[in-house]
Amino acid sequence: MKKMTVRDAREQFAGMLKSVEQDGEEVIILRHGKPIARVTRIERGTAVPFTSRATLRDRLPPMQEPAADTIRALREEDDRR
Repeated sequence: MKKMTVRDAREQFAGMLKSVEQDGEEVIILRHGKPIARVTRIERGTAVPFTSRATLRDRLPPMQEPAADTIRALREEDDRR
């Protein structure tokens, strides 16, 4: 397991991902010396497949009012604050 700072992870991002993918190395990212994230390889077959945008849109309930009316109401609400 390798540890690196946020700055190092940002500067070496492509290399870090390559090492995780090819070597299976796990990387712990530190901020101010404390672990905040872990980067690990996803084993084949365990990744969750993405749903298409069309399928997601079809699952949304129909709008009750036009989007322009919703935006107008939100703006008016902000103006009252």
